[in-house]
Amino acid sequence: MRLKPLLAALAGEPVRPPPLWLMRQAGRYLPEYRALRARAPDFLGFCLSPELAAEATLQPVRRFRPDAAILFADILVLPHALGHPVRFEAGEGPVLERLATRAQLDRLDAARALEVAAPVSETVRQVRAALPPEVALIGFAGAPFTVAAYMAEGGGSRDFAHAKRLMYGDPALFEALMDRLVEATIAYLSAQAEAGAEALMLFDSWAGVLSPAMFDRHVIVPTARIAAALKARFPQVRLIGFPRQAGGSLVAYAEGAGVDAVGLDTAVPPAWAARALPRTVTLQGNLDPLALVAGGEALREETEALLEAIGDRAWIFNLGHGVVPETPPEHVAELIALVRGHG
Repeated sequence: MRLKPLLAALAGEPVRPPPLWLMRQAGRYLPEYRALRARAPDFLGFCLSPELAAEATLQPVRRFRPDAAILFADILVLPHALGHPVRFEAGEGPVLERLATRAQLDRLDAARALEVAAPVSETVRQVRAALPPEVALIGFAGAPFTVAAYMAEGGGSRDFAHAKRLMYGDPALFEALMDRLVEATIAYLSAQAEAGAEALMLFDSWAGVLSPAMFDRHVIVPTARIAAALKARFPQVRLIGFPRQAGGSLVAYAEGAGVDAVGLDTAVPPAWAARALPRTVTLQGNLDPLALVAGGEALREETEALLEAIGDRAWIFNLGHGVVPETPPEHVAELIALVRGHG
């Protein structure tokens, strides 16, 4: 039986036109999402309601027919499930208790995490049952360093100074936190695969704040551990890694992280990536989300330039970061028509 286009590309096949999906393709730019979101009292409750999260996942599939649906959730579901205090404040984003002690680490409960995160697996089951036969389902988690950075910082940051002070100042505690998150991430993604996710993605959104040595230690090595565990359990499920703003470390990541595909952020020259990264990995990316906001000639030019840079590589068309809330939905439809009409 022929693989779905996205899964064929993840297996190394240079599918043409390339399969397409968009990071944050479910979200506030869609009026139907905004109406759905109004039904939930808080964001974490929304993510942990299978009925609402499945509907959010399916909305862009119905509207645009991309080649993949990505599970609607948040990377901070996992620390919440482990028992670490997390809340989302309007206009501020995530707010977490700042982890700085061994006592806080010892309160993290892996058994509790599987129970609290069980609704995510139910969302996966519901979405998989409702998807068109040609559309693949991607599950995901935050990569351990990015999740640890949020936990040690107490929220988002430009430079994650608190997190890095913990990393350098108490390396034993930071390593223990990373180990705990690696094991929890393996269990969390395994549950998604068991529920029907056909591919999985690790979002390392803050990998770019690390030095090369720390990038190797806290991004490549943990990702390789997760990839090895998942491949042993689910050899048919492909893994996408997205080490945002990795810069010159991207080659080492592609060579050593054990992923099947590497997501490229907007700043990565795609022609360079096509030449420099090993052909054993599929590439994914990396249109500027603001070109999608602009639409029209700017979108056409940027899309065509990116398609020309693909060459004969296995490639998945995506953005270099997520869809932003001010994106007109008709521009997403325009993009999909441009990619699928590319000869």
